Amino acid sequence: MIDMVELLLPLFVGAPLLLGGVLFVVPRNHPLQPIVGMGSLLAVLAGAITVLMVTSGGTVVAHQIALWPEGIAIAFVADTFAALILTAASLLAVISFWYMIASGESRSPSIPGLVLILIGGVAGALLTADLFNLFVFIEVMLLPSYGLLIFLSRRGDMAASRLYVVVNLLASTLFLAGVALIYALQGTVNLAALAGAGDDPATAIATAVMLAALGVKAAVFPVHGWLTRAYASASPAVAALFSGLHTKVAVYVVYRISAVIFEGESTWMAAILVLASVTLVVGAFAALGELDIRPLLLFQMVSGIGFILVGVALFTPLGLSAGIAYMVHHMVVMGSLLLAASAIEHTYGSGRLDKVSGLRIREHLVTGVFVIGALSLAGLPPFSGFVAKYVLVLASADAGEVVVAGLLVVVSLFVLMSMMKIWAEMFNGKRQADVETLAARERIRTRKGLYDTDPVDEDEVAEEAAHAVEHTEPPRGILGADDDPHDHRGTRVRTSLILPALILAGISVALGLGGEFLLYWAEQASTGLLDTSDYVRAVLGR
Repeated sequence: MIDMVELLLPLFVGAPLLLGGVLFVVPRNHPLQPIVGMGSLLAVLAGAITVLMVTSGGTVVAHQIALWPEGIAIAFVADTFAALILTAASLLAVISFWYMIASGESRSPSIPGLVLILIGGVAGALLTADLFNLFVFIEVMLLPSYGLLIFLSRRGDMAASRLYVVVNLLASTLFLAGVALIYALQGTVNLAALAGAGDDPATAIATAVMLAALGVKAAVFPVHGWLTRAYASASPAVAALFSGLHTKVAVYVVYRISAVIFEGESTWMAAILVLASVTLVVGAFAALGELDIRPLLLFQMVSGIGFILVGVALFTPLGLSAGIAYMVHHMVVMGSLLLAASAIEHTYGSGRLDKVSGLRIREHLVTGVFVIGALSLAGLPPFSGFVAKYVLVLASADAGEVVVAGLLVVVSLFVLMSMMKIWAEMFNGKRQADVETLAARERIRTRKGLYDTDPVDEDEVAEEAAHAVEHTEPPRGILGADDDPHDHRGTRVRTSLILPALILAGISVALGLGGEFLLYWAEQASTGLLDTSDYVRAVLGR
């Protein structure tokens, strides 16, 4: 079984890249496009689950390409950590592509092929044991991402697309510079051969250059602003896909490099802890000021990156387990919330909190998904976020980082506040009469030249608002005066659109109720990071 899985590792990269290339020559609206795309993604998911089962208990599997000896050949290696993140990434890719099919986005030029190439690059980045090939696979991830961002860009926002391209090119250049420095110093870029090399000050600085590049790609403070701008302009389904792939691959590599090269050396971990703490605070506070659901969620994604990095910064068995558990939780929950936001935008034409309201009355499935995602993101039981955050707080306190533990709790309260803001405005919100009353009051003040603090005749306001309600259609997304709160026919979001988000929400509930299951896999993954000897032996053959 292990031999078969070893042979399977290169196929995670080769098969999606090959099939993605084939789809580029298939006509745009040919039925094979979504069928091959979904079938390939399901196969990757099934393969990832197989590898996860095989690597449970600490088994590490590796495959050397061609007949080159260990240390020279291109090596693909999978331990529990790599298999767990690959499984979560593959699941998110399947669900996001399902949404693309339901929304019609998959009919855009070359979309299925681009998604397959993207997942091939993700698999390569997670499984490679070579720093230069890691750079190559990150670029393989980015190339289709540029296409997805441009083809499915919201409102044709090319400025945001250019920002995404420029930032990632600069970060990739910085990462490559770090790889070159390490090769000049150590004579190898094989990750296993570099085990413990962080003890050398020059190599440690070169590694820090790579970590800085990964920090940019993961949107760590102070270089986080590009993410909210670029992802907010993308198709919501693409934003959901990117949220679980790009930033998480960068964070995965931070975990791997910290474990293998630095071996958890305290000085560098302390620096990561400071950046992680600031990132989670800035993301949560910035979200409170947003008036659009997608940027608000994206700032919460930035905050979540901070939570994940706290785990590796602690570099204790409990801290690493909590960080990995939070990473899996975050991929699932952010995907669910962003896909739910996508369904709202697709149906109502806007995600602004002041333009869509009353969803709890007529969109029961959407409301359920949001409530689950919001409570999980805030870390409340019985959802996956509670399990991960609770253990992360315990790990911080156990490591003597009491301030960080308190910060995690306080920031979670601010996360809950931002989720309540969405609930109050978009799900509770106003009826048309409320909207027209506010508009009438402003019109009267403007006509009479009054200031905002000046009183107006409320009878005149009521009369003008009533006239507007009677003679105008309600703004799109706002409940009309005659809408029956108990009329289920008022539902507008198609079930096919919200079902992908609902499945991810269900997984969050399952991970919360089965918290021991999530923590078991996270603990298995962290064990391989604390003791990298099996990883090194599998790659180098000694």
